Amino acid sequence: MSRDFDRLGRVPRSGIRDVFDRALRVPGAIHLEIGAPDFDTPDHIVEAAAQAARDGFTRYTATAGLASLRDLLAEKVRARNEMPCVPENVVVAAGGCSAIHATLAVLIGPGEGVLIPDPAWPVYAMSVEALGGEIQRYPLLREDGFEPDLDAIEALVKPTTRVLITNSPGNPTGGVHRRETVEALVSLAERHDLWLISDEAYEDFVFEGEHVTAAALDGASDRVIGAYTFSKSYAMTGWRLGYVVAPGPVAAAVTLALEPLIACASSISQKAGEAAIAGPQDHIEVFRDAFKRRRDMAVALLDREGVPYIRPEGAFYLVVDVPGEGADSTAFAYRLLDDGHVAVAPGAAFGPLGEGMQRVSICASDEDLETGLLRLARARDEVPA
Repeated sequence: MSRDFDRLGRVPRSGIRDVFDRALRVPGAIHLEIGAPDFDTPDHIVEAAAQAARDGFTRYTATAGLASLRDLLAEKVRARNEMPCVPENVVVAAGGCSAIHATLAVLIGPGEGVLIPDPAWPVYAMSVEALGGEIQRYPLLREDGFEPDLDAIEALVKPTTRVLITNSPGNPTGGVHRRETVEALVSLAERHDLWLISDEAYEDFVFEGEHVTAAALDGASDRVIGAYTFSKSYAMTGWRLGYVVAPGPVAAAVTLALEPLIACASSISQKAGEAAIAGPQDHIEVFRDAFKRRRDMAVALLDREGVPYIRPEGAFYLVVDVPGEGADSTAFAYRLLDDGHVAVAPGAAFGPLGEGMQRVSICASDEDLETGLLRLARARDEVPA
């Protein structure tokens, strides 16, 4: 029996995952392509999960998440993100990916538009395409410090546009939006009756500036949805745990969208999440200081080697230029992996304006980061001008 897979065939695969999968087949490869903190999950979190497993806490939970975890998350959002929140506003998901996908599934229908940054995390475009929506990319330009151009966004809005996505600190740029920028984005969404999804996965990793929670500036309009994850702040990428904070009706709809997708997040991971939120937070500062030190080490090395880059203010990535006219970031990434055994994420994976760049993750040991960047610099020298 023939099947029509054309619709899903149009969904572009993440260039990050493509390189990651290739690198798994390269013995001894240095992994600078994936955004996974190289720290171990803190012991008290691991022990909470192990105890839950020993206690037989291995069954389904409510789709929206454990009531006890949602209580803790609502308290965290009120205290750290400085916005009103009750447990009914919180929906637990299997990582940030499913949280954002389910939210978009609720907010858009076929042919409706979503404004996404360019460059941006590939999952935004993948989800919009899979849901039959229209991808509307707005530029983040390096000469503007990757701050969005509000006039450019406004010019892109159509009658069919439904959602604006923002991400600060940003992936791949490392840009941290100024408070006035976030305020302007919230105002723009209100002016055009758009939902605003604020992806705040890197909220705890700001080196310069401040993290501003968009929903805290929303006032009474109730149109901002926050997307969060345990992956980065708690070194829990493999635990697959994230959450959405949304107005009550949206949260209820997101819960319904998640039901056939995941049924519920892992019960064991949710117990780990409770320990993460309720337990000591001092490791976050340790992680942040380590990433900032690696950032400083990396840019000093790139300066010595004469490699152009963009200095990140947050998250844990560096954007490095690919040399040569008409540079092909994917071809360069493949060549660096094949010849230098170093995996980086091609800029093209993040949108048209990412072409000509490479995203380098600093989630690696000092030795691997230094060796990988030196090999990248040598590979650049071998590219014809």
